[in-house]
Amino acid sequence: MLKIYFWIVLLTTTVGFSQTLTIKDKESKEPLEAVAIVSKDGKTYITTNAKGQADIKAFVNLKHIVIQSFGYERVVTSYADLQAASFVVFLKPALLSVNEVVVSANRWKQQSAEIPAKISSIQTKDIALQNPQTAADLLTISGKVFMQKSQQGGGSPMIRGFATNRLLYAIDGVRMNTAIFRGGNIQNVISLDPFATEKAEVLFGPSSVIYGSDAIGGVMSFQTLTPQFSKNEKTFISGNAITRYSSANSEKTGHFDVNLGWKKWASVTSFSSNDFGDLRMGSRGPGEYLRPFYVIRQNGEDVIVANENPLVQKPTAYSQINLMQKIRFAPNEKWDFQYGFHWSETSSYSRYDRHIRYTNAGLPRYGQFDYGPQKWMMNNLSILHQSKSILVDELSVRLAHQFFEESRISRNINNPNRQIRTEEVNAYSVNIDATKATSEKNKIFYGFEYVLNDVNSKGINENIVTNESAIGPARYPQATWQSIGIYLNNQYKFTEKTLLQSGLRYNQFLLNADFDTTFYPFPFTEATLNDGALTGSVGVVHRPNERWVISTNLATAFRSPNVDDMGKVFDSEPGSVVVPNPNLKAEYAYNVDINVAKLIGNNIKVDVSGYYTLLDNALVRRDFTLNGEDQILYDDELSQVQAIQNAAKANVYGFQAGVEVKLPSGFNFSTDLNFQQGEEELDNGEKSPSRHAAPFFGITRLGYATTKLDFQINVQYSDEVRYSHLAEEERGKPEIYAVDANGNPYSPSWYTINLKSMYKLTNNFTLTAGLENITDQRYRPYSSGMVAPGKNFVMALRAKF
Repeated sequence: MLKIYFWIVLLTTTVGFSQTLTIKDKESKEPLEAVAIVSKDGKTYITTNAKGQADIKAFVNLKHIVIQSFGYERVVTSYADLQAASFVVFLKPALLSVNEVVVSANRWKQQSAEIPAKISSIQTKDIALQNPQTAADLLTISGKVFMQKSQQGGGSPMIRGFATNRLLYAIDGVRMNTAIFRGGNIQNVISLDPFATEKAEVLFGPSSVIYGSDAIGGVMSFQTLTPQFSKNEKTFISGNAITRYSSANSEKTGHFDVNLGWKKWASVTSFSSNDFGDLRMGSRGPGEYLRPFYVIRQNGEDVIVANENPLVQKPTAYSQINLMQKIRFAPNEKWDFQYGFHWSETSSYSRYDRHIRYTNAGLPRYGQFDYGPQKWMMNNLSILHQSKSILVDELSVRLAHQFFEESRISRNINNPNRQIRTEEVNAYSVNIDATKATSEKNKIFYGFEYVLNDVNSKGINENIVTNESAIGPARYPQATWQSIGIYLNNQYKFTEKTLLQSGLRYNQFLLNADFDTTFYPFPFTEATLNDGALTGSVGVVHRPNERWVISTNLATAFRSPNVDDMGKVFDSEPGSVVVPNPNLKAEYAYNVDINVAKLIGNNIKVDVSGYYTLLDNALVRRDFTLNGEDQILYDDELSQVQAIQNAAKANVYGFQAGVEVKLPSGFNFSTDLNFQQGEEELDNGEKSPSRHAAPFFGITRLGYATTKLDFQINVQYSDEVRYSHLAEEERGKPEIYAVDANGNPYSPSWYTINLKSMYKLTNNFTLTAGLENITDQRYRPYSSGMVAPGKNFVMALRAKF
């Protein structure tokens, strides 16, 4: 009898410590993926796999377990109650919520209602319905990010009046920004694969305390697919196969991903291939946007040919591949190791805004202006350890190596001399982040970061007639850029309703550059920079009740001068050339914002944020001299000398507002509105509108959802930017703008009407279809070189297994 009792106890214990919880939708009874299961103190956190399963052995005997997922009502339960329910939980679709799990604020999973700053999350379901073509398009799903495009293979976000190297990208917690991220539009976001993206978050406002340099306007954090373990003795296999087509550019896309999981090991493999043809614009809009002719190389000379269809933007076609491989190992509940390999490569593609830059005679200036293949590789080893000690509850270590390659290939029309400028960056980083709860009310986040960028730049001058080539001037010096930072962030709960979060970061940045004076007579051959920056933040979150969240945040941020600021040589616009300036210091931002979210009744949610940011000691392009000369000969053209200088102040203010309404019978309505206004100092002391303050823009959606069908009609819109409100720098690019009644460039207002639908054919097959820009508007988003797609039919078929 004693032996029988012993085996019963042993069996019960074993089952309890390897118990699988299954979570399903209460209405459809379908399993729910990526549901968060969190302990009360937040130290234990897991998510469900593709089959809605999670091993909850770490939650045994806990009396307070939170189960929540975006779009569903939160469940607070205990392990005993889960056991009584046979470890099956049904989540009820939520009317509205002011709380979700986010990771971007402190690099750790937290409730959004505990974060003073505003955060917008883009969920897997949103990505599936909207079916974005690129990662740049993915960011616009939030309705809070304005996207600029200089060519089809691009996308440069604008957030709260800032863009390019004043915004930061984080991929699986690793900084993507490099020492050659420039003030001009950058296209690195297209290296990411939207099909391999699990979730994306946009953290608005200064975030230098956690992320260091560049995090002035915001942080865009992407979480790629996470390998999932098996919850039993069988091998867990899941995956997706997707094919996608869009008519506006004859897109042909294929993707697959597969997850293999065992008890302690898991793997996920992802591959995507994209082929995009020349992009067709809409038929209704400004005639200045049409493409009446283009240049081809024929019989050894450049020939201007008539465009058979002026709505087709030639040349804009390109292709791309993405590969990702992740391996995960968890020997026990305390350790979690993940290794990720990412590879992205595009074909060469034309920089379209340069192809529509004309001479005074109205003819194309360039016979060729291309970007060479854009390559990105990342190796990322992540180690997570959970164990209580005097100093640490949770410890995360990320070791990463990234490789970037980009190039510019340009040649004036009917000129045989072609300039090829190639840049390579090897970026190494170490991040150590930790948390420690010092009491029930107080929690500390702290960490260390080291970043090293090794920049290699070279130039080749090539004669395309004789095929002779020679070394030419490089765009950048050979340089290294380093950043060393430590931070401390403290979160203190005064009461269950009020929370204070404050933090400090000190950052030292170093830059060493060697200049080649063979081609340009710089008055120096080397330059060094060794300086520091201290930034801080303090924010308060107050929740009068479960239906209100009020927060305010005061924060500073910085951007250290990088190799692009200090050392580049390039033609910024016709008749101007930028030269190196080694005498630079960091620029600083000072920001205040206030955020309010409220549930009204059971059906309405209102979310409003207001902000003001001052940028001091701003790094801007100004007229300069080189060896006492204000003009030099560059690419056979006498050009005004300019350089990046700490020469201005800038400010931006605005608001973001959102409304969500849950209507009867499965209908829903939402609107996101964004207004920003900014100005910056010019070198003569006058003020100019800020270049990266987007016009008023927004999106309004009406949706309908059942267990099988998800349908949405939305209207996207943007206000005009009159000539008087056009930034001084933008006025020098008339080729990308329409012409007003006075003959001046301006950006007209625009709108599009779009239909999106997703229908579940079977348990394994889903059809997504959409009709974008139904009224075939011809519009060019502010500051963009590309005209946006005209009427566009999009279809994708997903097989899930």
